[in-house]
This record gives sequence, C-alpha cells and structure tokens, in this order.
Amino acid sequence: MRKPIRLLRVAAFGGLSLGLSGCIPGAEKPELSLEVPASYKSAAKGDADAAVPALAWWRGFRSPELTGLMESAQLYNLDIAVAIAQIVQADAQVGVSGAALLPSISGSANAERQRVATGSSSSFGTSGTFSQYSLGLSASYIVDFWGKNRATLSASEESATVARYNREVVALTTMATVANTYFQLLAAQDQIKVTRRNLAAAERILALIKSQFAGGTASQLDLSQQEALVATQRAAIPPLEVTVGQNIAALAVLVARAPADFKVRGGSTTQIAVPRVTPGLPSELLYQRPDVREAEAQLASSNFSVDAARAAFFPQIQLTGTTGFQSAALASLFAPGAWYYTLAAGLTQPLFDGFLLESQLKLAKGQQLQNLQAYRKAVLSAFADVEKALIALQKYTLQERLQSDVVAASRKAFEVAETQLRGGTVNLITVLQAQQTLFTAENNLVTVRLNKLLAASSLFQALGGGWTPAGTLAAAVP
Repeated sequence: MRKPIRLLRVAAFGGLSLGLSGCIPGAEKPELSLEVPASYKSAAKGDADAAVPALAWWRGFRSPELTGLMESAQLYNLDIAVAIAQIVQADAQVGVSGAALLPSISGSANAERQRVATGSSSSFGTSGTFSQYSLGLSASYIVDFWGKNRATLSASEESATVARYNREVVALTTMATVANTYFQLLAAQDQIKVTRRNLAAAERILALIKSQFAGGTASQLDLSQQEALVATQRAAIPPLEVTVGQNIAALAVLVARAPADFKVRGGSTTQIAVPRVTPGLPSELLYQRPDVREAEAQLASSNFSVDAARAAFFPQIQLTGTTGFQSAALASLFAPGAWYYTLAAGLTQPLFDGFLLESQLKLAKGQQLQNLQAYRKAVLSAFADVEKALIALQKYTLQERLQSDVVAASRKAFEVAETQLRGGTVNLITVLQAQQTLFTAENNLVTVRLNKLLAASSLFQALGGGWTPAGTLAAAVP
C-alpha cells in the first residue's frame, strides 16, 4: 500500500504545482488608461493627414553650415557614444540572464600521488605510495518550471530595447540642441549688427548735436543725453560677443571638437528658412517618439521582473550529473571498468528567509507602478510638447510679420526726425524718442525671429524628428 500512497502524493503535488505555475505569467498587469486625442487643437486644417517630418529634418532650414554641424554631431557626439556603449552593456546582460536557461557543463582532470604510512603507530611502520587519475564531466541544469528564468531573460531583453530607444532619445536631443545653439549664435550675430548700425545712427545724431551746441542752438542737456545713448549702444556689444563665443564653444563640445580649434562662420537668422511642419495624428505620435517607446519598454521590463519575483516563491528543481573515468594507473584510465557516472535530482523550497522574497516582490511591484506612471506621463507630455510647439510656431510667425511692420514704421519715423533735426524744424526730444523706438523695435524683431526658429526646432523634436522604429534600432550599434 505504500507505493500507491507515494504516487498519489506525487500526483497531488504535481497538480498543485501546475495550478500554481499557470498563475505566474502575466498576472496582475496594470491598466494603462491612456487618453489619446483625435487631433491636435492647434494643428492647421489638413495637417492631420500629412506626412511626418523627414529623418534629416534639419535640411529644411536650408543652411549648409547647420547641416554640416548636424552630420558631425551624429558621427562624433560623445553623449551618443555613451548611449551606444550602454547598448553593448544591455546586450551583454541579456546573455548573462539567458545563461540560466541552458545547462552548465564543466570538465575536470586530476592526477594525484600520495604516500601513506601503514602498520603500527610506531615509527617503524611500513609505508606505501598510491596514484590516482581521473577525467570527468559534470553538468547541472535548473528546470525553469515556474518561468522565473524565462521572465528574467525577457526583462533583460526589454531593458536592451530600452537602451536602444535611449540612444535615439539622446540623438534626437543632441540634434535639437545643435540646431538651437546655432540659432542662438545667429541671433546674437544679428543683434551685434543691429547694435552697431544703431550706434552709427546715434553717432551721426551726436555729431549733429555737437555742431548745434557749438552754434548755441542745443543745450548741454541735449548733448549729454545723446552721449549717454551712444555709450549705451557701445556697452551693449560686449555681452553679445560673449554670447557668440559661448555658443561656438557649446557647438564644439556637441561635435566633439576642442573649442580652441573650432570655428563657425554663422550668418543671420534672415538666411534661415522655416520649413512647413505637419504634425499628423496624435495616435501616430506614440510610435514616432523614441522616449515614449523607451518608457513603454521600461514598463514591459518591470512587468517581467514582477513575474520573476513572484516565481521565486516556488520550489527550484535542479538536475545534476557527473561522468568520467577513474583509475590508479594512467594506462588503464580508459578501461571499461574505470568508467563511472552519477545522476541526481534536487528540489529546494524556500521556507523562511526573513521576508526577503516578499520584499523583493513588493520592490518589483513598486518599480512596475513607477514605470507605469512614467509611461503615462511620457505620453501626455508628448501630446503637450506638440501642442506647445504648434502654438509657439503659429504665434511667433504672426508676431514676426507684425514686428516687421513696427520696424519699418519706426525706421521711417527716425529718418524723418533726423532730416527735420538737420533742418531745425523738430526738437531733440522727438528725435531721441524716435531713436529709442527704432532701436527697441529692431532688437525685438531679432528676438522674435529666434523664438520662431526655436519653436520650429522644438516642433520637430516633439514629433520625434522623423524617427521610426523600423530599421532604426537595428542600426543603433555600429
């Protein structure tokens, strides 16, 4: 009766094990609860059906120097190089995690010679010399009955995908940073040109006032006010030159060059074309943004980590085997009688570990919840980034047109005031006001143009920069 009872117990344990193992994979997956709008509020009519930006979106600005900087950054940027190194590490970790699913095999070879004393305990006992030779193989394999090792491998594979998406995030951020830095450089150069042009105009008025002061038709107050305005324009140039130099140094770092040996010609923001950007549908953004895909892969990795932590509660089944040859004489090592083998199967069940496994499961669930909220935020932030960039691009385009009208009217008013001042038909206060209005209007126009270019760059970045998963991740590592 003992054998049937023993078989019944084994069958009952096996049925319980299968029932429990069926609950392990995919248990308690959190709900995403994503809110995806049908269209962008600020998108122009017809933009929803248009194509997404091209991968080399910076070519639309039609600046050869900017294109060269972008291509250099893609090849030499050190942040991208760090991200690529992280991919190599993540791939290696996949191999480390996958090793647990395969048997472990090791070989051994031993040669031993031993002298042993025999007989009585006195020093006159006899002695003998013995030799022992052995050659063997040992293998062990952990049966992944509960899916723990498979879940750990899947978590590592998702982490490797995270590393590849991170590389694309770093590359896109780098490209946008290069563009923004270059635009800021151009704007600073424009402001220097405007300031020097305004300085020349103020010096012309100063020379005229000095002539009038010498003739007794202008007061010392008029002369001092104009001298202060000229000095103000001169003092505004050095900070702008600082901005130019610092942006050139920043660009040098982005393309992995020493700032001392790096030169940028620059130019003007008026030479930069702003391409038309079409946002497409919000639902497409979930696949076009590498940071969203990165957050999604991170969540998937944490899901598998929860499965692995839950499976650790159940027994571990290990199979081991050893075989080889053992003989006292090397010549007879491979004789039929020298062959041996051992086979063993073991089962280890955690009983009490100071709540270690329970705490590890809670930790994995906490990380899962954290990654879930991070994914939700990444999606909502992606939609918000596009909306903000669309609004900024539309409004700054309108403001540029309006501010250009302000500059044209202010320049005309200053020219008329200067002509009338030379003829003595207008007072100096009117001329000073016209100067100040023109100087402020021209500087504001440069700022608006810069904001427009930065908005365009931000919109390209918000839309993923033309990035698509297909074919991009495979080429992430050279």
